[in-house]
Amino acid sequence: MVSERGLEVLRVIVQDYVASREPVGSKSIVERYAFGVSAATIRNDMALLEEEELIAAPHTSSGRVPTDKGYRVFVDQLADMRPLTAAQRTAIETFLGESADLDDVLGRTVRLLSQLTSQVALVQYPTFGPSKVRHVELVPFGTHRLMTVFITDAGRVDQNIIEVADSVDEAFLGEMRAKINAVLGGKGLAEASAELSTLTELFAPERATVIRQVAAGLMGQVAANRHDRLVMAGTANLVRTEQDFSGNLYPVLEAIEEQVTLLKLFHELEIDTQAVTVSIGRENAEFGLSDTSVLTSGYAASGGALARLGVIGPTRMDYSNNMAAVRAVARYLSRLLGEETR
Repeated sequence: MVSERGLEVLRVIVQDYVASREPVGSKSIVERYAFGVSAATIRNDMALLEEEELIAAPHTSSGRVPTDKGYRVFVDQLADMRPLTAAQRTAIETFLGESADLDDVLGRTVRLLSQLTSQVALVQYPTFGPSKVRHVELVPFGTHRLMTVFITDAGRVDQNIIEVADSVDEAFLGEMRAKINAVLGGKGLAEASAELSTLTELFAPERATVIRQVAAGLMGQVAANRHDRLVMAGTANLVRTEQDFSGNLYPVLEAIEEQVTLLKLFHELEIDTQAVTVSIGRENAEFGLSDTSVLTSGYAASGGALARLGVIGPTRMDYSNNMAAVRAVARYLSRLLGEETR
């Protein structure tokens, strides 16, 4: 069992190591913190922490660094999620409040979260399976090109340019727009796909080629809304902390590039719109990310769809600040998208 003072010693070791990247010794602890005991007593406390595998000696250094287990105890028992400053809160509200649509707000979210934490930021698109089609707009781009704008009730706006074989005049465009919205409006995405597969039946036979091209484009947009995907920013932050990784960055960069590993990891973590879930070091080993920590929180989109956002970086990170930032951004994102999570 670790004493209360031992836990406080662990706290300062984590804090000092995160700040300096240098192993922490008993002498520096006594000099910097008012424990009111001798360096020998602190060394005894550190010896007990080492027996519990909460800290370890790197190489032959006299100082100690936190282990994955030590970081876990710190996060679970010692981390103080200090509130964001007024300036940080204002930055979140201002930057995200200027978003035009869901794609824009999620892109802004990861850029902002990356800046607040100096880590790689990730946000998962909400699960749009239960979403419904709100509206489809058709915009002419010359006689043989159309832009289809696909809008769901969850706020997602998807645009696509389609090349069509025959010219499309204003009257035919209006007919397509009216009939497509009549059959798709209010339908779930799965049902919308089925309706699009028979769309040609609503039009004259000579229009079949154009209708099939438009339907194929719209089916691609429906599928895109149903796919599970991530938006990311801040990958360069990993390079800046490369020395914190015991091997090399390739497995982490590969996971970020392909997304499949991160999506699987995200799905393994509890989704909680009230708290921050933290997965540390060896807890991520099965995903090839044993040198990283992942901090996530849930957010709610309109219609009740839930998704995750968070950060990934080396285990040596400022957990208190990063957890506070993840929680604050998730809560504001929920409010912005229409679901209060408090």
